[in-house]
Amino acid sequence: MFPGQLPAKHNAADTTIFSVMSLLAQKNNAINLSQGFPDFPIEGQLSTLLHEASVSGLNQYAPMPGLPALREAIAADFLTRYGVAIDPETEITITPGATYAIYTAFTSLLQAGDEVIVLEPAYDSYIPNIEMSGAIPVPVKLLPHSFRPDWNAIAAAITERTKAIIVNTPHNPTGSVWSAEDWNTLWELLKDRPVYVLSDEVYEQLLFDGRQHYSVLQHPGLRERSFALYSFGKVFHNTGWKIGFAVAPPAMSKAFRRLHQFLSFSVNTPAQWALAQFIGSGNLAKPAALLQQKRDYFNSLMQHTPFRMLAPASGSYFQLYSYEGLSDMSDKDYACFLTEQFGVASIPVSAFYSDGTDHKILRVCFAKKEETLKEAALRLKAVASGK
Repeated sequence: MFPGQLPAKHNAADTTIFSVMSLLAQKNNAINLSQGFPDFPIEGQLSTLLHEASVSGLNQYAPMPGLPALREAIAADFLTRYGVAIDPETEITITPGATYAIYTAFTSLLQAGDEVIVLEPAYDSYIPNIEMSGAIPVPVKLLPHSFRPDWNAIAAAITERTKAIIVNTPHNPTGSVWSAEDWNTLWELLKDRPVYVLSDEVYEQLLFDGRQHYSVLQHPGLRERSFALYSFGKVFHNTGWKIGFAVAPPAMSKAFRRLHQFLSFSVNTPAQWALAQFIGSGNLAKPAALLQQKRDYFNSLMQHTPFRMLAPASGSYFQLYSYEGLSDMSDKDYACFLTEQFGVASIPVSAFYSDGTDHKILRVCFAKKEETLKEAALRLKAVASGK
């Protein structure tokens, strides 16, 4: 037998909870409300533009930073929506998805022994990405129930070895949203320290009830030390296209691109062109209105089930529900139980904590067709206490 042994690059599970639950859903013919992908069609214009790009010959490598037309469209869009001026040549890099952008941003910053503050519950790629660079994740829990930043705990976690903090707004899995005041508070903590910020803003256009997204790019002090990371897949409901982008000051973008050129080098050309034309058209639907309607519809149906909704999600694709009082099972076991016995798959929120904190809460994705949500709620209505 070959005696070689491969190194463990991180301490996370071999298979993510999203893959585990999606596979279990498929095995049990369950409705998959676990993974964050829509089951409804994308805008017809996007499909048409993608076809046009391919048949017109735009099928070869794009420039390493991304098609100029797409970077220029992003810059114009951000100027319109956020009043932020971005140099498309030196500050925007197109990537194969936002998770890739997060990994590359971390890798461009970190060295062995650096510390990174991670606010938990947190998207499950953050800590493995940090560990792959030999750096040390420092988990800090958000306040229970509200999932707001615990500023005293964050301040206490900062040391001389702190290299970065990662922020996610709108937040996955809780749907909470940072305010402008939150960014100001973070600035007060960091302004005299050499700490970078990674701002995961993939759901930036999906805010509900009149809330406004505040980007790290709108804070002059923080912008100078920040990567802002985005996903077209979440905003335009085309997660399979796997296109995102990173925005950062020129020196940070240069460091990012030094790695990017040896990882993917370039990103799907026809999809980039289609997105550039779509964004540049100025005739975009408001994705938040569609998703808020789906959130409200699903939450109204869930009132007739034994599950207790936490506060309505302020943004993102996700809503949290408590099953406390229904079962003493761990949230992972209970999520598996619901998938196998009632045909509805969810994500246990303990998977978003490095120590497995279990508050008996499940995350469900409401970015689905109405008939999907209706059938899921009908199945969950049959769940009884004590099982």
